[in-house]
Amino acid sequence: MIGLTKVASGEGFVELTERPERVPEAGEVAVDVHAVGICGTDLHIWLGEYPSVPPVTMGHEVCGTVSAVGEGVAGDWIGARVAVETFFSTCGVCAYCRAGKLSVCEQRRSIGTHVDGGFAPRLVLPARNLHRVPEALPSEAAALSEPLACVCNSLLDPTAVQPGDDVLVVGPGAIGLIAAQVARACGGRVTVRGAPRDHARLSLAGELGFETSVAGDPAPAADVVVECSGAEPGIADALRAARRRGRIVQMGLRGADVTLPYDLICFHELTVTAGFASNRRRGGGR
Repeated sequence: MIGLTKVASGEGFVELTERPERVPEAGEVAVDVHAVGICGTDLHIWLGEYPSVPPVTMGHEVCGTVSAVGEGVAGDWIGARVAVETFFSTCGVCAYCRAGKLSVCEQRRSIGTHVDGGFAPRLVLPARNLHRVPEALPSEAAALSEPLACVCNSLLDPTAVQPGDDVLVVGPGAIGLIAAQVARACGGRVTVRGAPRDHARLSLAGELGFETSVAGDPAPAADVVVECSGAEPGIADALRAARRRGRIVQMGLRGADVTLPYDLICFHELTVTAGFASNRRRGGGR
């Protein structure tokens, strides 16, 4: 099986390679991949800025159809079109796991970084990671359920946006535009801000009904700033745009240290939160 694989540590060591096709073990399924997104994290892995365990096939925003099941998995999963969660395993016993916060288990292993992911025709992962996809939802859109889940983890646990809040989303990429829509659904008045080179993305934000702002122009003051750019100027912009006693939700990954007006957190009594990956809702169905 050919997959796009991180073959060594460091920058750039990614190539198409032959990888063994694994048979699903007990509790696992095999998924034939229909669509997979390229996440910003994948670019950081390619650049050697995000930890991975080479050789490993990348890709974690996946939609596909279950083609085989391992021992103990219900047969009615075969033929189901699914979106998948990214974690492969956690310790299951730490305080984070017991609280349902699998995203921050210190022993978390994820598809695309620790075990083979979705940049290949076939993916093997635990059956507990599956979510059935409604028939009307295209596979390309279903693959975006994973970044949507990440946004919801960041904005809804704890709830960052209250009805009537002025919200500024910095960074109009896929995560930023999803975050803008979630913030609007929470009742926020949302402006999307990007760099001058983000003209096409800001145009799309306008088509989605959002006000837009360009870096270099004064940033609109906001009760909540959602930082999705991961760029040093964007993060600094976020700190300066937040109103006193406002909230900043950091979602963008920089991949390196940054220099910031850090004192503003103290001077303006800002609250900074974040979210990494996603967590299952307890008792939620599949």
